[in-house]
Amino acid sequence: MTGRPTHDLDGIVDAAIALLDAYGLPDLSMRRLASELGVRASALYWHVENKQSLLAAVADRIVGQAAPSEGVRATAHALRDALLAHRDGAEVVVSTAALSLGSGAAHRRLADAFAAEGAGDPDRGARILVPFVLGHASIVQQRMQAAQIGAYDADPATVAAETRADFSDGLDALLAGLAPHPA
Repeated sequence: MTGRPTHDLDGIVDAAIALLDAYGLPDLSMRRLASELGVRASALYWHVENKQSLLAAVADRIVGQAAPSEGVRATAHALRDALLAHRDGAEVVVSTAALSLGSGAAHRRLADAFAAEGAGDPDRGARILVPFVLGHASIVQQRMQAAQIGAYDADPATVAAETRADFSDGLDALLAGLAPHPA
């Protein structure tokens, strides 16, 4: 044994999320992450191909932290809460989803919830709801961050709480539009 710390992907993702929460996405670099772990940046590439692969693993972890839920509405709310729980969490998940990176866990969780409710096309429902959940969380998170620096006149926690009803209303409208209509 050399005495040097060994790292695995889980530990690297843990450290990346800690840096994300502390400094935000713009300051989450491979060099900074390596420094935090006490290794050279090149050592990280044994575990992740590039920064986008790292961010995909971070996005999967964030989505994976969504509370287990039953039903489409509860699942959508749990995903929103998980995204808002981490600084720039929504942005990380949006960017990986846009590039079709990561496991697609948000889509799968919503598709499973639709299927459990007997939806005719669970995949279609998830394809429609995922962008809504991600987009809404992104806007709320930007407002929360603006509030933290005084650029938006509200308390960051209040922003999340006050936009929850709007999220629910939008979710209800989308779900009503997805419901089968009588012929």
